[in-house]
Amino acid sequence: MSRIGKNPVPVPDKVTVSLDGLTVKVKGPKGELERTLPDGVSVSQENNFIVVSPTSTKRISRERHGLCRALVANMIEGVNNGYSKSLEIIGVGSRAQVKGKTLVVSAGYSHPVEVNPPEGITFKVENNTKVIVSGIDKELVGNEAAKVRAIRPPEPYKGKGIRYEGEWILRKAGKSGKK
Repeated sequence: MSRIGKNPVPVPDKVTVSLDGLTVKVKGPKGELERTLPDGVSVSQENNFIVVSPTSTKRISRERHGLCRALVANMIEGVNNGYSKSLEIIGVGSRAQVKGKTLVVSAGYSHPVEVNPPEGITFKVENNTKVIVSGIDKELVGNEAAKVRAIRPPEPYKGKGIRYEGEWILRKAGKSGKK
């Protein structure tokens, strides 16, 4: 049995969960999420807890046990508190700004790069060099942050580019002098 999967997921007071077979709908103060879980698990609500259990002892069912529990826990956390990822833009002349809902990044190219957020994602810029991606869906927030980082990933020589806040970049030595 999965160590993660066997832990029940507590449901806060402000959050309501409705189950319809493998479809889980979670509604909270930040919004509403819905997800259909894969076969091999069963979901039930007991008091103020959601319990995910495998339907059989087959390998596929045991593999999905912890995954589905984590997905449900992330949905509940997202509608209750939300998620955010911070990115830092490092380099001379590199900056970002928000125009409407669109994020416009100047990262050393001949043109500014525009990123349109999907439904449920918001961009916020502080000091022209810190971008905050926030939303209620953890997976979507991570994907959008990765797309912004992919505009100009950090390079190993000077560390210029877009990186996650607190990300450590392995630095390389430059060319050595002639002996």
